[in-house]
Amino acid sequence: MKKADIAVIGLAVMGENLVLNMESKGFTVAVYNRTTEKVDNFINGRAKGKNIIGTHSLEELVSVLEKPRKIMLMIKAGPAVDKTIDALIPLLDKGDIIIDGGNTHFPDTDRRTKYVESKGLLYIGTGVSGGEEGALLGPSIMPGGSPEAWPEVKPIFQKIAAKVEDGSACCEWVGENGAGHFVKMVHNGIEYGDMQLITEAYHIMKNLLGMSADEMHEVFKEWNEGELDSYLIEITRDILAFKDEDGEPLVDKILDTAGQKGTGKWTAVAALDHGIPLTLIGEAVFARFLSAMKDERVKASKVLSGPTPSFNGDKKAFIDDLKNALFASKIVSYAQGYALMRAAAKEHGWNLNYGGIALMWRGGCIIRSAFLDNIREAFDKNPELENLLLDPYFKEKVVKAQTGWRNVVAEAAKNGLPAPALSAALNYFDGYRSERLPANLLQAQRDYFGAHTYERVDKPRGEFYHTNWTGRGGNTASTTYNA
Repeated sequence: MKKADIAVIGLAVMGENLVLNMESKGFTVAVYNRTTEKVDNFINGRAKGKNIIGTHSLEELVSVLEKPRKIMLMIKAGPAVDKTIDALIPLLDKGDIIIDGGNTHFPDTDRRTKYVESKGLLYIGTGVSGGEEGALLGPSIMPGGSPEAWPEVKPIFQKIAAKVEDGSACCEWVGENGAGHFVKMVHNGIEYGDMQLITEAYHIMKNLLGMSADEMHEVFKEWNEGELDSYLIEITRDILAFKDEDGEPLVDKILDTAGQKGTGKWTAVAALDHGIPLTLIGEAVFARFLSAMKDERVKASKVLSGPTPSFNGDKKAFIDDLKNALFASKIVSYAQGYALMRAAAKEHGWNLNYGGIALMWRGGCIIRSAFLDNIREAFDKNPELENLLLDPYFKEKVVKAQTGWRNVVAEAAKNGLPAPALSAALNYFDGYRSERLPANLLQAQRDYFGAHTYERVDKPRGEFYHTNWTGRGGNTASTTYNA
């Protein structure tokens, strides 16, 4: 019997689809699931007649693999991954590779890489994006971990990954330790931001402009044919056209409480840890929290009043403004995500290829969009680019869009419609382009109540001063501040 090229543990939807994808590209795949009944059902069902080997124990799984063995875990992130790693280690030989394809928090991948390498084995933590369809037809794959493992898995990963127009695979080595899972985490954070921005545009169209689902469907259809062309705009177009059994739009019957799996929250926490103003993604996470407070919001709606939305302007012109607001805010979302990756790379010693990351996100994944080509070009031209907003293409686009952007945020505020992500994006843009912010007063306050010191505009950076503001304090200063 021909030995398997790779094994997959975990036969939920993503695991099954990834196995079928691998087999369709010419690889023989061994599979195992803790509930072995799933293995039998798969082998006798979707995998019937294919080069897929079902196994009923980890020992059997390991025995049917070519060396160096490559075992990919498609199981729930957390303790189950550690347990499976510990069960596999005694069965494997030096140079064998364990791959975690789940939505794992990157510090866990850092820890596991060191642990598995200490046992003489190799480890990869890889982000896999694209949902169940991507797993089957070609996902975006973001691997990191033990660099020596990459040449062994590269032929498989790049063959099963999504391809862009020129045939390039949406998969490239990201970096050591948890770099792959960190990049996937930021991808998901940007996804949170993108989704929230789109829902805010939808909410404004529906409640300020009084548009029907069919009318909004036409707008999103048009937007998807221009510079907003993306997977999330495309599926929004389709969702708005989808009718329930009674012929009414299904979207109107869905309860307005959003779920989440935690990756957006991890991105926001990482931003706080690294001191990066990831304001838009933070607001997107908080918006989901607020949506979950449904019962409380229903009560509040009966006692807290605001303006009744009404619009008397040019509807078509305002829809153009909305398009500009969405596009400019989307640029800010990516600018913030890339700023976070830069900060993390510096701290962890990762050599991230930012243009390559844009390419990996160009196909297969949830945030795939046309302007990722422009992001790749920006970083190819200037690998040291500090912020996407400073790239000539994006600078021109945002400056051009800002009149409409400001109009949308102002109209939403005047009409009492929440637009936290659109507003946060605009506030970030205005803060980032400000030569002087009011933090001078803030630092004076800190020095007043806590003797935290300040620097002066008329003295060199790095010199710290303390003022006895009340005449009652002394001249003893606290430690200098971090800025």
